[in-house]
Amino acid sequence: MSFTENNESKPEDSKPASAEESKPDADSQSDSNEESKPDPLRSVHTNTFPELLAQAKASVLVTTYQAGKLVVLRNDSGVLNTHFRNFMKPMGLAVEGGKLAIGCNIDIWEFHNVPAVCPRLDATDECKDKSFQHDACYLPRRSSTTGDIAIHEMAWVDGTNTRELVFVNTAFSCLSTRSGFEPIWRPHFIDRLAPGDCCHLNGMAVVDGKVRYVTALGDKSTPGSWRENKRDGGILMDVPSNEIIVRGLSMPHSPRWYRNQLWLLESGQGTIGRVDLATGKYESIAQLPGFTRGLSFIGPLALIGLSQVRESAVFSDIPLVERLEERTCGVWVVNIETGETVAFCKFEEGVQEIFAVELLLNTQFPDLVNHDAELIGNSYVLGDDALKDVPENFRS
Repeated sequence: MSFTENNESKPEDSKPASAEESKPDADSQSDSNEESKPDPLRSVHTNTFPELLAQAKASVLVTTYQAGKLVVLRNDSGVLNTHFRNFMKPMGLAVEGGKLAIGCNIDIWEFHNVPAVCPRLDATDECKDKSFQHDACYLPRRSSTTGDIAIHEMAWVDGTNTRELVFVNTAFSCLSTRSGFEPIWRPHFIDRLAPGDCCHLNGMAVVDGKVRYVTALGDKSTPGSWRENKRDGGILMDVPSNEIIVRGLSMPHSPRWYRNQLWLLESGQGTIGRVDLATGKYESIAQLPGFTRGLSFIGPLALIGLSQVRESAVFSDIPLVERLEERTCGVWVVNIETGETVAFCKFEEGVQEIFAVELLLNTQFPDLVNHDAELIGNSYVLGDDALKDVPENFRS
């Protein structure tokens, strides 16, 4: 029990081939330093994108470490509302029940949904004349300082006695849990625990409550050695056996177990596909106009993050850059049964790279509050027994 004392987009045509401008909430950039004059955060989208969110009764979370934002994509009466919150280099996202964890440059922030705050949000000047009502409000409840370990993908998994947060510790080439950070697994070819981003371990797939598969961009133990063969040196590993089961991938990311199949993104090719575990072969089902990274599913649809990727040594000499001179940043929705693109949201300014894409099911218009110290300071979460002693006039 709890008690407590945006950003619009305009649609494209209903067909994925066309798009209209999306406009961010008025308060999306209110916590930015005006003197720094940040790039405008502008996007366009197909009408099918907010329609899908309405049908699914869902919203979408996106992290962009390059822009330093968490982006919340929400349907507002047929218009895609793009809502931005500032973080320091956010990458990994984990969602479970009413909990949300965000991995940043030196720490992990955990937010819990406190529904009692929603009426307070709806009563603000920015919201009270709008058609929407908030149905979730995530407030910070816990933070863990990890140091600069390049946290990548994250998930809550089955622990000894409870669910625990596990994340890819890319700097140290291992999987870790929170406590500063506690290493729990590393590839067999990583012979020491030291920073250096040897293999660029980056993604993990959870099966039956345990981390089962991981992706990496190389298989050597010297710092930064994955860069030597990034074009096709990527691998997929089985965690329990610590064996490499697929080789020859171009910068793989975001492995996912869905519908009894293993899916992943071959980012260097700009594709989504599935892995035949019997043969160790990757089969592409769709090629997209950007560096594919960040993956979530609902029904027959995959939501895929696309990045423009910078012209730099990191992304040179990969098939995607050779194939496309102009690359796209956004969230694409692909039917995994047909390979057809059915919707998209494309960022045109301010955001060039995306890391994570996560669905918030049964949550249509959420907010996350990390910028309003007064609201956070006047919001309390108590157990039911303690709440009985709180006078009624203090609850809202």
